[in-house]
Amino acid sequence: MADDSTSITRGAIGSYTAVGDSFTEGVGDPGPDGAFVGWADRLAVLLSDQRPQHDFRYANLAVRGRLLDRIVSEQVPRAKELGPDLVSFCAGGNDILRPGSDPDDVAERFEAAVADLTRSIGIVMVTTGFDTRGVPVLRHLRGKIATYTAHVRAIADRYGCPVLDLWSLRSVQDRRAWDADRLHLSPDGHTRVALRAAQVLGLPVPADPDQPWPPEPERPAAEVRRDNIQWAREHLVPWIGRRLRGESSGDHVEPKRPNMLPL
Repeated sequence: MADDSTSITRGAIGSYTAVGDSFTEGVGDPGPDGAFVGWADRLAVLLSDQRPQHDFRYANLAVRGRLLDRIVSEQVPRAKELGPDLVSFCAGGNDILRPGSDPDDVAERFEAAVADLTRSIGIVMVTTGFDTRGVPVLRHLRGKIATYTAHVRAIADRYGCPVLDLWSLRSVQDRRAWDADRLHLSPDGHTRVALRAAQVLGLPVPADPDQPWPPEPERPAAEVRRDNIQWAREHLVPWIGRRLRGESSGDHVEPKRPNMLPL
């Protein structure tokens, strides 16, 4: 795996804004109050721990279901207005999942946004896609996701951005890293991504994000088939229905943390 870590002076990041879709909003990782937590919130805590004066501030503008152009038009200007030391920018995944989308075209628009952000923000961390080889339905889009991921890495090289490389994070290939909908990470999955993001930024972490999962007994084939049928009924069919109707799970959702506030 390539070394995508960035050398940052301990405590140098005093503010952080997260930009993106459901992945960055934290869907799949509910907190005790019912609001989603997610990897970005968990990364914010790790960053805050590096500030002995406890003056760290954090905003999360991500909204589930958002396509790239809407993220760029709504969240990028706000991130620039807030002017944090660090922005995490994860976008384009929902576009890639749309039938007929072109990863080359999506990457071109993604690069324009990265260029815009890097003119205003000191550190812009970009995020690749996951390797979907073991995910039902999405495994058939693996080639498109790989192409987009290659573009993201090339864009990061051109603009000097640290890369949160999810494709190479082997631990999220385990089914326990994923929520029941198989589209969003579980709390443990979000935790591992947060730890990897902290590593990329050169922070000390309390655990290895790629640490192997405990052994799991092999599941009977009948149980696997039963789970697949239930998943299709409860999650896949509604997801496809929203796509056919042109709806999004985030149509009436606002950013959970639109202002730069202390943790």
